Amino acid sequence: MTPIPVTVVVPVKNEEKNLPAFLAKLGSFAEILVVDSCSTDRTREIAEAASAKAINFSWQGGFPKKRNWVLLNYKFTTPWVLFLDADEQLTDAFLQEMCIRIADDSYEGFWLNYRNHFLGRVLKYGVPQKKLALFKVGAGLYEKLDDARWSELDMEVHKHPVLQGAVGEINAPIDHLDFRGLHHFIERHNSYSTWEANRFLQLGAKSKEGHQLSRRQLAKDRYIARWWFPFAYFVLTYFVRGGFLGGRAGFVYAVFKACYFLQIREKILEASLLKNAGTLG
Repeated sequence: MTPIPVTVVVPVKNEEKNLPAFLAKLGSFAEILVVDSCSTDRTREIAEAASAKAINFSWQGGFPKKRNWVLLNYKFTTPWVLFLDADEQLTDAFLQEMCIRIADDSYEGFWLNYRNHFLGRVLKYGVPQKKLALFKVGAGLYEKLDDARWSELDMEVHKHPVLQGAVGEINAPIDHLDFRGLHHFIERHNSYSTWEANRFLQLGAKSKEGHQLSRRQLAKDRYIARWWFPFAYFVLTYFVRGGFLGGRAGFVYAVFKACYFLQIREKILEASLLKNAGTLG
């Protein structure tokens, strides 16, 4: 069987729990590259036992973070790169559609759809999760930011590569099994919201200029600091998009996501007040 001409890049840190099942689904790809942030568990050992190539990454602050570092420094041998997390499981339907789509040279990249698993349920409704995670090598980079350690996150958060050229979409979903308990879920989104707030403050109006972003990304950048945005998101995902059909899991997920956007707004306001107080002092 001819390998799929895609390098799968897997950014990880201490993923020994998820990695074995994840890697077992990737045997048909030309290359698997595990980029490890100095794990202290068996992550690297598991990756190498599965014939994946493992390399270390140690973030020094600033640009680049993990995904951009790989794109800038690794010598790819395939025309396509696919970024996956260790808690994402590829489906047969996704693989079949992906192989058909990348054979069409009209596109520089593809949006991918994800099926979230939360509190023991598959969330079939609500605002769908999408990522631009499959694209041609050399087609672009993730948003360039000089992150002065706004948080200890060493990887680009909730950002998509900025590509020049046509972008398509693969409809068959990837299963997103990202749930290691509510403590981890809340703790991680606290770090994410700190990063998002600092990104907003650094970029300001520039986040709307000179970027090939989707309408969804542009809307988020434009309205994320407005008081009504968290509430509007809850109404959209829970009522308009049918999140209520997901029972308790759908309600809790919608509330937590709305709270996440509220955290971002409040951290933006807090930072602005501290800056003004420092100026006046």
